[in-house]
Amino acid sequence: MDLDSALYMAMVDDDITKHCHVNSNEDGDRFVGIKADSDNAMVYFPIGYQLPDTDAQIRTDIKHLIQVLSEFTTKEDRLLAINKFAAPQTVDFPINAYKGVIEYYFSIGGNYYIEVDPTYKTSATGKQDWPKTVRNQVPLVQQKGGVSSFIYTEFTVRATTPNDSKLITQINRFCVYEAFKKLGWLYVPYMPEQPGPHPDVKTSLAILNTKLGNTNDDKKRNLFQAMKDMLQFMDEKTSDKQFYFGTDDFDHVWEKLIDRAFGEKDKDKYFPRSRWLLDYGKYKEKRPLMPDTIMIYNSKYYILDAKCYKYGRTGIPDHLPNASSINKQITYGEYLEKYKGINADSLFNAFIMPYNMNDNFFGLTETVGNIGEAVGDWRRNKKYYERIQGIVMDTRYLMYHYMGNPMKDKIALADCIEAVLGRGSVPNSAGASPAPVVYEFDPSENLSMVAESPAPYGTK
Repeated sequence: MDLDSALYMAMVDDDITKHCHVNSNEDGDRFVGIKADSDNAMVYFPIGYQLPDTDAQIRTDIKHLIQVLSEFTTKEDRLLAINKFAAPQTVDFPINAYKGVIEYYFSIGGNYYIEVDPTYKTSATGKQDWPKTVRNQVPLVQQKGGVSSFIYTEFTVRATTPNDSKLITQINRFCVYEAFKKLGWLYVPYMPEQPGPHPDVKTSLAILNTKLGNTNDDKKRNLFQAMKDMLQFMDEKTSDKQFYFGTDDFDHVWEKLIDRAFGEKDKDKYFPRSRWLLDYGKYKEKRPLMPDTIMIYNSKYYILDAKCYKYGRTGIPDHLPNASSINKQITYGEYLEKYKGINADSLFNAFIMPYNMNDNFFGLTETVGNIGEAVGDWRRNKKYYERIQGIVMDTRYLMYHYMGNPMKDKIALADCIEAVLGRGSVPNSAGASPAPVVYEFDPSENLSMVAESPAPYGTK
């Protein structure tokens, strides 16, 4: 079976769930997005995702998944290692172009883009063309007070006639058909008719460039650009054996979703920079030591580290953040307290992990929940930021509610993190005797958040 046949089988299948999979984040099961090859066409959702009940809702979720991946992945993110021994492969499939052509087709009632030719007729009403009216119509002459005036009882008026023989319509018919071949199965269980004769790709691109240069209508411009992107992709002689749009590294998408929903835009000012002072080579500053997100709500600071880990699905402790992540979060809190003067009573720490509120190990039924806390046995754990709260958040909910920084979601997350306020003292670990923390700096010292002059170490 070839790719077209596999896509057609997906289209006529009356159960879209057969072509959907929620991944587990196990090795070989981390891809999120759409894959189609000669065997099958599949949509892969991220860990913790709850598929809705109806076919129509699932198709809506698929389109929303495409939107999220389009917004939060780059071409580099979409570079896939097909297996451990093969070179990474990428197909920069312009999924939004294909999607745009299909959705324009539906927006005008399942019709093709057709331009209209201006025509003229004689009528008593309508949009008058005065130059043609003066040339073509005979007015009545009226005398009043010795002054003659002309009265027109009929006019030459402008009309339009659809012209579906134009090249731009032929190109659109071809693009619609090709778009349905690749993505139509995500929308409806049928194919439009064969496109018929149409210009070659080079001619079509030239026509579309002209249209783009002469069109101010945004809806039409978006259509022409989508058609152009499709044709350029096809002109690159990409393989018809498979296509995909998505990423093996949804961790980065999870981090960006959390940051967009809850984070401060200027978070870099809250965290320390580190650098090497090199004796050899060009001086370079290291990137700031920076967590994924800092949320500020009600004059309190919440340091958030988004972890797309499996714990929310499995409940297995080995699938939680490890000691290096725990210690790093404590370092962030310590810096904010000692260098930035933030009161430790207003400073909190949390890991944010995905889960499914409708099906989970913990019996939780809310979009966000607290599953415990992580501490460092080398600390006294008397301060809230030393006790890093484990938070799980419903994947599907976040993917639909990351825009607009909704206050109710901030409040719900803050309440979950502040569960630490009601927890008892942290018991000492067997055999652990934490030493007192000694700070070797003066908190009153005026510290800069930027690097010093980029000169080699030792240069005056």
